[in-house]
Amino acid sequence: MNIHFIAIGGSAMHNLAIALRKKGHTISGSDDEIFEPSKSRLEAYGLLPENTGWDPGNIHKDLGAVILGMHARPDNPELKKAQELELPIYSYPEFLYAQSKDKTRVVIAGSHGKTSITAMVLHVFHFHGLSCDYMVGAQLEGFETMVNLTDENEFILLEGDEYLSSPLDRRPKFLHYKPNIALLSGIAWDHINVFPSFEAYRAQFDLLLSAIEPGGALVYNALDEEVVHAVNRAKNEIKTFPYRLPEYSISAGQVFIESTEGAIPLAIFGKHNLNNLEGARWICNQMGVTDEQFYEAIPSFKGASKRLEKLEGTPFDVFKDFAHAPSKVRATVHAVAERFPKKKIRACLELHTFSSLNQDFIDQYAGSMEAADVPIVFFNPKVLQHKGLPALSKDEVQKAFAHPHLSVCNGREELINLVKDGLDKHTVLLLMSSGNFEDIDWLKELG
Repeated sequence: MNIHFIAIGGSAMHNLAIALRKKGHTISGSDDEIFEPSKSRLEAYGLLPENTGWDPGNIHKDLGAVILGMHARPDNPELKKAQELELPIYSYPEFLYAQSKDKTRVVIAGSHGKTSITAMVLHVFHFHGLSCDYMVGAQLEGFETMVNLTDENEFILLEGDEYLSSPLDRRPKFLHYKPNIALLSGIAWDHINVFPSFEAYRAQFDLLLSAIEPGGALVYNALDEEVVHAVNRAKNEIKTFPYRLPEYSISAGQVFIESTEGAIPLAIFGKHNLNNLEGARWICNQMGVTDEQFYEAIPSFKGASKRLEKLEGTPFDVFKDFAHAPSKVRATVHAVAERFPKKKIRACLELHTFSSLNQDFIDQYAGSMEAADVPIVFFNPKVLQHKGLPALSKDEVQKAFAHPHLSVCNGREELINLVKDGLDKHTVLLLMSSGNFEDIDWLKELG
């Protein structure tokens, strides 16, 4: 099939393009900006567009499918040409479903933890030489690309995002997958630009549970009250399997999980990660992997990229994390504080998303940094302008987080000085952001 990607540079889009190229399809694509690592990966497979921008000439009647990314606008000239030619137009979740409708679809969903749980399951499969199709949003160690599509695999493991599918399709991505097996890790309000109230956001997960195929299975986090309420509201005929925090201990900084195989040492830490691990174990069971196999593989799991990832090459303990929503920030800071009870925790959060910079949402961060000894919040006023949001003052941020020792800054050099001031071997530094801290080279600054 000839397939064209509009906005091929997206994280999921470029990985899907590569997977379809490997499967033998003829792939073309376009975008008005492509960043790393998408650029290098597309180039390696001969898929990097020769020119940036949109060209209706890319669209012709011989295309079997056009896949539309969220980065494109509804008035995109290539999209308009595809509509004029009445070509089949898909969002990437729609196309993934079309490629997997004869497989057993396993969907990992939730406001937090879905990438880590998906990564854990894939790690166990990879460890034992097992194969499944998959789509995951973060780069994982040992995997070249994050989409795998075959004709022969029985299962496809999908990270289920609740965000919009495409500029033309305002439904959450995970609704397209129609799971046979699903996991729901947590429900905590996010994406205020799309879901202006918690009720609207919560309703999307009700829709997900109703989309599970009849007779399917739901693995769910029984420690999350909102998840439990959603499960109790569900009316379709499905099997349910609750999971909770497993028994664990910490000795000399090493985390051990109690299992049927005895005490198992882990490379990851934090209650939220151990809770995720239990969810991953249940999903592995549903996919035919035994507990014995799971516990054999999981000690070597080091985490997904930017999920409490240790920054090597500095004289201090430094961790990077993707945490940006309030529930993620709270869980991540508490995890570091529990792991290092005798050290000071210096936690720095960049406000970068539409929700985090929104005056109607920022109060959700109250108490999220309470476990930090030295909490720092950074935001760039230019990002607010770019997102069309009203200006946000330091005082408003200070009040929202409700931490008496919080420092708020919005200058690059000011941030570097705040982070480095008083940093020593008795301190753990935690850097949290879904952005990039103004491209600060922390290894250079801290090394």
